[in-house]
Amino acid sequence: MYASQPFASSATGRAPQAQMYSRVGVETGVQDASPHKLVAMLFDGYFESLMRAEAALAAGQTELKGREIGRAARIVEEGLKASLDLQAGGTLAADLADLYAYIVVRLTHANLKNDKAALDECRRLVKPLHDAWTAIAPQADGNRR
Repeated sequence: MYASQPFASSATGRAPQAQMYSRVGVETGVQDASPHKLVAMLFDGYFESLMRAEAALAAGQTELKGREIGRAARIVEEGLKASLDLQAGGTLAADLADLYAYIVVRLTHANLKNDKAALDECRRLVKPLHDAWTAIAPQADGNRR
């Protein structure tokens, strides 16, 4: 990873996030994944949890809704936000940390108030990040060789 990127990595090129991914339930493929792929997996898990939470909300399945929103919040807090390197990432990393903190607040609100609009907002806020992360995959994978 580049020093200017907002995400932490070790001297071996392996992101320290690997343990976080298993804690937040994104386990398949973690062992061999690049740091870029690990973050992509977090985004995928986040969107999957939001989708399940919305379905559970619509079906009146309160326990499942809470579990999935909690999982999404953990992915943001313990995965995406915790993987930021605030020193190397500068303003971008700080802005992402603030955004992730806001998303966790909105997810908590969505859970407490059964607010589908808040879930939609959380999806809309992360989608551009996911799209940008996906767009740089060829470059990130090329740098790994």
